[in-house]
Amino acid sequence: MLWFLPLTLAQTPTPPPQDPQELVVPQAVRPLPGALDAVPVFNSNSPELIGSEGILLSTFPPEGKQDPSAHLDFAFTGRFDVFAHHVFRALSEDNLSSMYLGVIVQNPGERPVTIDILQAASYLSQPDAPFITLPPFVENPTGAVYAGPGSRVMSDILRGRRQPEFPAQIIVPPGEYRMLLNLPIPVATLDPPLNGRSTLMRLRSSDTVYLASLALLARQTPDGSERPPSLEEWQTLLQTASVAGPRDRTPTPLNNTPPTGQLVYGRVAGVAIGSRWQAQVTDTSTSPTLTIPAAGASFSYGLSTLARGRLGTDQSQAAPLVVRYPDTAYEAHGNYGIQYDLVLPLFNPESEPRTVTLALQTPIKEDFLSQNGLRFFDPLPTQTFFRGTVRVRYTDEQGLPRTRYVHLVQRRGQQGDPLAQITIPAGEQRLAEFSFLYPPDSTPPQVLTVHTLAP
Repeated sequence: MLWFLPLTLAQTPTPPPQDPQELVVPQAVRPLPGALDAVPVFNSNSPELIGSEGILLSTFPPEGKQDPSAHLDFAFTGRFDVFAHHVFRALSEDNLSSMYLGVIVQNPGERPVTIDILQAASYLSQPDAPFITLPPFVENPTGAVYAGPGSRVMSDILRGRRQPEFPAQIIVPPGEYRMLLNLPIPVATLDPPLNGRSTLMRLRSSDTVYLASLALLARQTPDGSERPPSLEEWQTLLQTASVAGPRDRTPTPLNNTPPTGQLVYGRVAGVAIGSRWQAQVTDTSTSPTLTIPAAGASFSYGLSTLARGRLGTDQSQAAPLVVRYPDTAYEAHGNYGIQYDLVLPLFNPESEPRTVTLALQTPIKEDFLSQNGLRFFDPLPTQTFFRGTVRVRYTDEQGLPRTRYVHLVQRRGQQGDPLAQITIPAGEQRLAEFSFLYPPDSTPPQVLTVHTLAP
């Protein structure tokens, strides 16, 4: 979803668009081996557009709170992630105050708790990462290429980075509170006055903690400038507030939806289970290798498949939610912020060398393959369905290991360019690895396609 019209690098005349025509590529789509891990993810994405101060997501116990229904009572310990993705529009033409996004943590125990911040990144749409128009395929070795804050955050975390603004460690004394995040979404200088912030943090806690994401307008100093809310002000909001508005569209229940008709997925506000999907992609669960397709043929593996978008695999990869607000999504559809790490031990069974390509693709979404293959568009429509950086590792034709980061922008129904081209001698194996974090503001599903070139 775009927060506002993307900025363009240049304004050039374009011919009238042609109506997209469908192109069918006959091939199999396979369920992805492996599974999500059991790491809980604090997933704050509703309301996406913050229109009032209040609680975005609280896992605190409800006891003693002014609005118990705003608190979901889930404790974190050990490894967990914090994902937050929100937008703010100025409340009125006369009120251009920034909205602050706060993530507060409390130690309910009797001993200090240490929280290690393993990786963390948080970016604004303006000015940190505007939605500029980029080519479909751009090499991104250093992370300097991005379009939108979600794209930039996921690129940083894929590289294992922690922004300097985040300390390596936070100590929370017994019974006390600390801020994991206290950053603004400013709008005063923007036209329209609309901005967004994406955040992902990978954390490890030495003991039990509770978390909440909150929204508070900037406070005024005596000279009229803005200041961030204090820890005490955040604590007061946590104790007294209800969930922030406006509420997003109420989702359609998944257990009794007919196969046709509108399905509202909803925005996520809850605790999802699963931070990473790791898989050894082989022919079978007991096979050590993945046999490449015949010359000229392809097969694909679904990525971020979901209800009504399983592409014939009968597999939904959407992370389950263990606690959620009743008017928010039933699953973490799209798996925003979840990392995929796939290892493909490619095997050539033929008596002559074969060359294989790997590509990320965005086929037309469907639950079953109605045309016995993947459907694409040509020419492409205008809607962007994926923007983010992926990483491939493989051995090139000189036998040298290569690591390649590529920023991709794909429209609905786009086949995508090869990320790697690997020549495999007769009867031999070559290892390829594919990794990415599913970027916010993308629309699932995608596929990873293995194609063998015709001789």
